[in-house]
Amino acid sequence: MSAYTRKAYFYSTIVAMGGFVFGLDAALISGTVDFISQEFGLNDIQLGMVVGAPAAGVLLALLFAGFSCDILGRKRTLQIVAALYVVSAVGSTLAPDYWSLLSFRFLGGLAFTSISLASMYIGEIAPPRLRGKLVTMIQINIVIGLSGAYFINYLILQWGTTTPDWASGLGFDKYTWRWMLGSEIIPALIWLALLFMVPKSPSWLFFKGRIEEAKKTLLKLMPAEKIEAHIEEMKESMEDTESRSIWAQFKGIFSREFRVVFIIALTLAIAQQTTGINAILFYAPTVFEQIGLGKDAAFLQAIWTGLTGLIFTVLGLICVDRLGRRPMILGGMLWVVLSLGIAFYGFKSATYTLTKEAVAEMTEFKNPERLNSMIDVEYGSDIELKRALIESIGKEEAREYSSLLIQKSAKINAILILIGILSFIAAFHFSVGPVMWVLFSEIFPNSIRGIAIPFFTLITSTTSWLIQTFFPTQLSSFGISNTLLFYAVTVFVGMIILSKYLVETKGLSIEEIQLKLQKK
Repeated sequence: MSAYTRKAYFYSTIVAMGGFVFGLDAALISGTVDFISQEFGLNDIQLGMVVGAPAAGVLLALLFAGFSCDILGRKRTLQIVAALYVVSAVGSTLAPDYWSLLSFRFLGGLAFTSISLASMYIGEIAPPRLRGKLVTMIQINIVIGLSGAYFINYLILQWGTTTPDWASGLGFDKYTWRWMLGSEIIPALIWLALLFMVPKSPSWLFFKGRIEEAKKTLLKLMPAEKIEAHIEEMKESMEDTESRSIWAQFKGIFSREFRVVFIIALTLAIAQQTTGINAILFYAPTVFEQIGLGKDAAFLQAIWTGLTGLIFTVLGLICVDRLGRRPMILGGMLWVVLSLGIAFYGFKSATYTLTKEAVAEMTEFKNPERLNSMIDVEYGSDIELKRALIESIGKEEAREYSSLLIQKSAKINAILILIGILSFIAAFHFSVGPVMWVLFSEIFPNSIRGIAIPFFTLITSTTSWLIQTFFPTQLSSFGISNTLLFYAVTVFVGMIILSKYLVETKGLSIEEIQLKLQKK
């Protein structure tokens, strides 16, 4: 490995750590859902707002991300993002009420631009032959963060329930959810410190007219004899651009010249999130409780979800520059649809019957005679069971004990559903999860990429926010099976659109990709 390649890996690894912090921030909340709901007395919409608050925050941040990237530069903007993660983690951990927790979670959403900004930066410093691999490192860091979050949540839950003396002294039993959210603080601080070691983007320096500084940075990334040719490529990519103002870049996104790029990016941005990935990941224990697993088992199963994502993200990293972007995206989306179909069938065929013996075993449930009207009644779906439960004991207690009632009453093919969900996690992390960011780093020309990447990240973040916020309401209103069916249908539609427009970008420079897209 040459010194230039080592430096490209080194800088990319540091920047991609933003994915790790993102993964932690995103998944730690999954373990706190029940604790926060009980402590603050949240309804489905309020719970969805807390979980989805970062996705709402990123909607605001992305309006200014392109401006910040162009004015302050990629490096400085990433440093601001890292600082926001730190403030959000501290504030969320210490939040005294619902509104302060919601506010600090929203503030953390301002930092969720770390994913789009990292892909932008890495796409600009990476050699074309390594770009796919280096950008995919972001997704690897995300799933490492997700896996770490599930493991941390499980560990803290165990310490909180078994309460050894040292854990009780530190308040793991009383402040379980606060310890979960607080575990993000140190990684965020480390990332902030490491970002001071990366250079400014050579593309940004060039477009700011700081040619000599751009050349000095490029000397770290490629042999001196290749620098002039690279500078000429950047000049050529700007020849058709009359103005580099923010408004000019924004109009360029919708121009006829970039119509195919627009269709590809918009479809990917929506379809990636309508897979339902963030509903599954951010509510992982809740989802596994729908199968009939207890709380401890659900938290443990969430760890397997993270590990599956990690394994298949690594496989995706190995394959992205071998198989190519198009087959991985289209094949992966078909895999997602089939996996969601398996899980849908497993839930749709389930029935729920509460026996007298099962009620007698629920010692933690007060006044079990209130469930007498439900005994030996067969319910055809989880939604029917939950509605009957609300009629019997009221909304608040139904929310608290619904997972226990499902565990005791479900006649369900849990193995089939677990296969479907884990297959879905594998498909997403192998294909559309990481490869979308690879394509975002490649398909936009330098003349509009400073606005285009944040803009389409805004689209995917809006979709993500909707999915996260309304998932508890979907579960209550439509049930888990119909929710999964909705995700599968939307992904299938996206796959059909991309099969017509998506081109292969493997091994091409950004300028060569533009020529190919214009021919399309």
